[in-house]
Amino acid sequence: MSTRPPSPLMFFDTINAYQRTAALKSAIELELFTQIARGRNTAAALAGACHVAERGARILADYLSIIGFLTKEGDRYALTPDTATFLDRQTPAYVGGAVEFLTTAHMRQRFEELSDAVRAGGARDEDNALNPEHEIWVRFARGMAGLAAMPADGLAQRVLASAPTASMRVLDVAAGHGLYGIAFARQNPNASVVASDWGNVLTVAQDNALKAGVQNRHTTIPGSAFDVDWGGGYDVVLLTNFLHHFDRDTCISFLRRVHASLAPGGRAAILEFVPNPDRVTPPTSAAFSMVMLATTAQGDAYTFADLDEMFRNAGFASSEMHALPASFQQVIVSVK
Repeated sequence: MSTRPPSPLMFFDTINAYQRTAALKSAIELELFTQIARGRNTAAALAGACHVAERGARILADYLSIIGFLTKEGDRYALTPDTATFLDRQTPAYVGGAVEFLTTAHMRQRFEELSDAVRAGGARDEDNALNPEHEIWVRFARGMAGLAAMPADGLAQRVLASAPTASMRVLDVAAGHGLYGIAFARQNPNASVVASDWGNVLTVAQDNALKAGVQNRHTTIPGSAFDVDWGGGYDVVLLTNFLHHFDRDTCISFLRRVHASLAPGGRAAILEFVPNPDRVTPPTSAAFSMVMLATTAQGDAYTFADLDEMFRNAGFASSEMHALPASFQQVIVSVK
């Protein structure tokens, strides 16, 4: 039993957490981390490089040191290993673009209305992000690509491990930025990818396929994932961060569509935040259910047992869960 006296510190840290978000967002917008990586590591140097007041640069950099994004020795700041990898705009793993989606007015408003969502058991339907052609998914596709790059490669490696150069057709459902399907095309020269999503979002996926040099093996099918005709005979269907938006019955009905689109022996590969049965660990995966409560009508973070049951009810023979290096999420591969 803890002997620590009661403290209001957790309350103040949590109630003021928006300040951490604002400071990080500001540093990304001002390219403060990138400038430190270039050697502009004092308040005076940062002021000139970021075009801000020296007092502003000092206080922001000090605050970022306090919360762990920077270190400070004397008057000089330095990046931590995590910050150097993910917040220096010059690195291939840069994730700063995610602020374009994660801090949108739409997302903030949903959490301002969290009490209403708790009372109702889900978000209100008005301005629902699942409505057709919602502009927020273009922001998602543009902003979240940096976060997806490493998991996309890991997912492709996992699925392709048994036959890395086999001829295959891959369907990327709700493709968004398209990086998950594109990773298959990059790693396997004999893979062709069909990306399906709203038409306004698919322009981002097409741009990314062009940048990756796989545009000749990357085609698109615009429309709703629940209604559009995908055709059939796919060897792999990718469902990345999709099922958590819906209730179990909707997921099962949708997975039957996926099952029908697969060739015999084909596989569905999903990427999800998968909590343990206690639903409070691991913290990042378990906490994602709160995001779904605030932003969807009936979505949730499902356990592996939940997902396995859904796949079996949809006709799949077996499912296996795998850890995905460099990701908070898990991969589940289900065989037809």
